[in-house]
Amino acid sequence: MEPLQHFCHPEHPLVFNQDDRRGCLCRGCWESVLGPSYSCTKCNGCFHHKSCAELPLGLHHPLHPLHPLILFDENTDYPEEEEEEEEEEEEKEKSKCEVCKESRYEYTYRCYRCDFNLHVRCGSLAPTLEAEFHDHPLTPFWNLITFTCNLCGIKEDKGMPYLCNPCGLSIHRKCAYFPPRLKVVRHKHPLHITHSSLELHESDSRFCLLCVQKVDTRYGLYYCSKCDFIAHLNCAMNRRNREDINLLELKDGENEDAELDQFVESAAAYKVKKIKVGEDGTEIATEIEHFSHKHDLKLTDEEVHNNEKCDGCVRAISPPFYSCAKCSFFLHKSCANLPMKKRHPLHQHPLTLLPKAPNNRRMFWCSACSFLGYPGSPDLLCNGFSYNCKTCNFDLDVQCSLTLDILTHKGHQHRLILSYTGFSQSCSSCGDRRNLVFRCTTCEFALDFKCATLPQTSMYKQHEHPFTLNYTAEDDSGEYYCDICEEERNPNHWYYYCKDCTYPAHPKCILGKYPNMKFGGAYTFDCHQHPLTFIEEPKDCPPCHKCSDPCKELIYQCALCNFYIHYYCL
Repeated sequence: MEPLQHFCHPEHPLVFNQDDRRGCLCRGCWESVLGPSYSCTKCNGCFHHKSCAELPLGLHHPLHPLHPLILFDENTDYPEEEEEEEEEEEEKEKSKCEVCKESRYEYTYRCYRCDFNLHVRCGSLAPTLEAEFHDHPLTPFWNLITFTCNLCGIKEDKGMPYLCNPCGLSIHRKCAYFPPRLKVVRHKHPLHITHSSLELHESDSRFCLLCVQKVDTRYGLYYCSKCDFIAHLNCAMNRRNREDINLLELKDGENEDAELDQFVESAAAYKVKKIKVGEDGTEIATEIEHFSHKHDLKLTDEEVHNNEKCDGCVRAISPPFYSCAKCSFFLHKSCANLPMKKRHPLHQHPLTLLPKAPNNRRMFWCSACSFLGYPGSPDLLCNGFSYNCKTCNFDLDVQCSLTLDILTHKGHQHRLILSYTGFSQSCSSCGDRRNLVFRCTTCEFALDFKCATLPQTSMYKQHEHPFTLNYTAEDDSGEYYCDICEEERNPNHWYYYCKDCTYPAHPKCILGKYPNMKFGGAYTFDCHQHPLTFIEEPKDCPPCHKCSDPCKELIYQCALCNFYIHYYCL
């Protein structure tokens, strides 16, 4: 097909693509691009469904017969200069669609004279709709009325519904277009839509297994009858939960994860150099060539006494582990066995294992720990291995990558299920609020990823005994303090405790400001003739060699030359 000159991208023509562009969003409707599409090959972007790219620029619509409607792009409607908050709110009200009453960044048909707006999806309604979840055709009602949607359950909503007169159903227009089947990341089978509680298995209470909130089974939901898996309509439709799969090509009972799982198991991260046979006859790799390090690594069962950390998970090293005889590189045996690719219930794409960078310059915030919380918080910064999706700029540290969506934790008597909601929930361990937590269906207990992956034991500087993670107050004295910072502790929050010394402490005081960082090791850079050591913070805050600002933390130093440079200045 001929290239298309599109109004939203006048710089270059859009080229037709026959194949799917999974992982890309359509500029017109902001849905995943499956099937034929247009895109800009020069900018490697501006993706459009074929139908969205070929929309007419003008439209006569029965909802607004007085004037023609003109197509425009919500993303380019407003200037970038700062405006007063009241003016911004007023503009947002004006751009609401007359049908769905929502403001969305998608193509809209607009009448500037009357301030009438119509999303392209809301404006292209057929006289009747054959909804696959209902036996009768639905008819659009072109007047504003107050109704309760019989599919999503929202009560006394004002809008223009789809009606089924024989059944007395009133359904939101957007609900009428829910797909009959879809695939979510956290379940292996496709889910199908149902609005009949008779189809569900008997149960005392029903919870959506995506947000772990109660489901009203009198209304519509997504359901897997094989596994009794249930989800709210909006939870299943959410982009973070929904998987980019064309279900027209996926047959019933077919598990598209199976092929990937086999590939993952065969994708080892190392080559075996030497093997010995254990007492039980099993083969043990005693020397390996790991993809993350330039030297061979040897297996050892010896204890380490100088608080070394694993370069993979950035936790205290413990036997058995692999180590490098030439440099300070350590790897738990379990971390060496991590697969090169894997699936995780937090992301819709396969994740690839990335190593610790040779010059220690790659740091990241884990997408699970910092999820809609405090993405710039230093205690969440990591420089170990990560499971990464390059397309989405998504990273998981090793501990979070091993944590699945159903969790059994020593700190709680019931099982916990991963919950993603549009509102923040308070973590019972630390009190921080997150949109992503592990929730209990029995009681009001919740746990964020940061606390769910806290080490059960930890050493603290020169203290001779290990500290153990405690979940309840150590006594009923009514006075709760941290013996390190000497500040008050919340008795309901978890803490570390040395029983031998009756020594309680905040987790942040025991683990330090950068618990997910490994310091030390010498690295070579062009800015200095000697190898530089990565340190947390120097004494007396000397000036940075490049920017001259004081060096306070995350510093490379050459003690021989009194040379210092910020991590961010390299």
